[in-house]
Amino acid sequence: LAFYIRGCIQADDDLKSMFVGTVMRKIKSRTWKKQRYFRLQEDCMTIWYKSKKAGNAHSTCNILYYHSLSACLSFHSLSILHTQGFMQAKSFPLNAISRWICDWFKKADKNRDGQMNFKEVRNLLKMMNVDMNEHHALRLFTMADKSQSGTLEDDEFVLFYKMLTQREDVLRVFQEYSSDGQKLMLQDLKDFLREEQLHEDGVQQYALKLIERYEPSDTAKMLQAMTFDGFLMYLSSSEGSIFNPNMVDLYQDMTQPLCHYFISSSHNTYLLEDQIRGHSSVEGYIRALKRGCRCVEVDCWDGPNGEPIVYHGHTFTSKIFFKDVVTVLGNYAFKASQYPVILSIENHCSVEQQKVMAQHLTQILGDKLLKSPLDGKIPIGLPSPEDLKGKILLKGKKIVDDPLMGEVSDEEDTAEIDDDHHRNDSIRHRVKKSKQRLSKELSDCVVYCKSVHFSSFKHSQIHSKFYEISSFTESKTRKHIREAGSEFVLHNARQLSRVYPSGLRTDSSNFNPQDMWNAGCQIVALNFQTAGVEMDLNDGLFSQNGHCGYILKPTFMRNTDERFDPENPQNRDGYKPLSLSVQVISGQQLPKVNIKEGSIIDPLVRVEIHGVPLDQAKQETRYIDNNGFNPVWHDTLQFTIHVPELALVRFVVEDYDKTSKNDFVGQFTLPFICIQPGYRHIHLLSKDGTSIPPSSLFVHVRITKLM
Repeated sequence: LAFYIRGCIQADDDLKSMFVGTVMRKIKSRTWKKQRYFRLQEDCMTIWYKSKKAGNAHSTCNILYYHSLSACLSFHSLSILHTQGFMQAKSFPLNAISRWICDWFKKADKNRDGQMNFKEVRNLLKMMNVDMNEHHALRLFTMADKSQSGTLEDDEFVLFYKMLTQREDVLRVFQEYSSDGQKLMLQDLKDFLREEQLHEDGVQQYALKLIERYEPSDTAKMLQAMTFDGFLMYLSSSEGSIFNPNMVDLYQDMTQPLCHYFISSSHNTYLLEDQIRGHSSVEGYIRALKRGCRCVEVDCWDGPNGEPIVYHGHTFTSKIFFKDVVTVLGNYAFKASQYPVILSIENHCSVEQQKVMAQHLTQILGDKLLKSPLDGKIPIGLPSPEDLKGKILLKGKKIVDDPLMGEVSDEEDTAEIDDDHHRNDSIRHRVKKSKQRLSKELSDCVVYCKSVHFSSFKHSQIHSKFYEISSFTESKTRKHIREAGSEFVLHNARQLSRVYPSGLRTDSSNFNPQDMWNAGCQIVALNFQTAGVEMDLNDGLFSQNGHCGYILKPTFMRNTDERFDPENPQNRDGYKPLSLSVQVISGQQLPKVNIKEGSIIDPLVRVEIHGVPLDQAKQETRYIDNNGFNPVWHDTLQFTIHVPELALVRFVVEDYDKTSKNDFVGQFTLPFICIQPGYRHIHLLSKDGTSIPPSSLFVHVRITKLM
């Protein structure tokens, strides 16, 4: 910019006069008007002026902000009025961002006194769509208030904005690839995209798209260049996220049999709290369905006046009507996803009330309820999610030989008796019935998800039908994985399995779903009401593929000709381990975990790998003392990933405490296959999985082959 201005000065007498300077009037309000002598400094970026506030010394005012490098490309007019005759000086190059900030300053300065209190600054941030924690904003406001007046004036507001937007970590990367330290020309940006972000095909077209999308300066766009502001906007966007945006939308093949997918599933969906005294509500179904859940559970018992009720039987949980659950299901089943919903029925009702259940299902759900095979043909295999769009499938028992009323085909595990952990009868008493009467009407509602008892993998391989589904407790599932992992994977390549929490989890805690996904179990039912690492993993897995609730299993888990053992993954065909390197660079505006006044966190970052047992690992950065605003680590963590197709990566920020357990600050979990390499931002989530902007981490990721 200085070079440009000097060139203008040599050719323009009016600009030369700015070096000489002149007396001007500084106006803050109707009553505050002071004469000042101003002149342009030789750096062509600073205005010098005399001020009583500065005593005998002079003061300066920067007309450009170093961190905002778009200055070299954006030219806007600064109108200067001379006190003698109010002559307008020649147009002067001014940073576009600076002009933009000045305009916002005027909008926010409601009483027009040239000063801004914190309330006005807070409102200004909202007006500018600057998302910032109020605690941090107040901290910066106090630091910028050099006069300690409780308000910000011109230069103080400049300082405030500079601190607000300063990103030295990103600036360092920008300058490394900038030919002149001021901007990224098209070739500079292409080099960055190839070398750091590892883009290969169509790099020039992609670079031009980024400039068009994120560069705020029209002049820079014309020059096919990117300023620092545009660069930061790109890295902070979804395209600069660690999560590959191409995998956020629906991208998988949805035409394979249902058993080839992991299915987002909820346990005892009606409960909002614990399993013993918790509150039952249709709100549980609404929340789960909005979250993309595709398999919900309902415990049905005989209720008053012939109306079936839903609650956790033989406990003190509150009760709701079955028909209300079905109504909510009809209203919300396909809000988040058009792919099928499985309604898992745990049926304890009499034949009479089972008929009422069937009536409610048929009348309320109408065509949404699948009551016969697709196209009226005898099925030879499970249909696909695509085939079943907009359909609700009932999972339950089915009558043998279809008598008018008859006994169910066999015993079934939905009685939820955990053989490995017999529970105390005072907590909950269940009687396992070898035979149960079932109404034909309810039996007819079951088509592709017939509940059956599991005997053995050998028995299943010989006798089981594709439309049969078995339920397993978490402990039984782990036992099968330990003793016959590859057989379990093959079983799940042919038909559906459901896994549910142990009966001892009366507090609605969850097991680790990763263990069950490793064996190909599709319906891994979790207590959606309980936040924690288990639900983070569930949300992380299903955050891809359009949040549709269905994730296609890896090829080696769908092919019945392959034998994959999660306990010994290195024995499989196509075994290709990868190395994951994560440099944790910095954090931005991390939330407070202690509302106590003046409390500041000591953040550390832990990276966790969740996958097959051989991949389970975690490493931490060091902690940073008293800095939740812009901590810097530059710590590198290394991992080996043996089965990348099943691995999830969880980034966790904690507040270090040497005397007690660290406090949770934020997290983000994503599938390993969805990671974008290069310089990336990780936008953190709260404990319950909701967004907490503008909190983020800045990292550099590399994935390389080991073999």
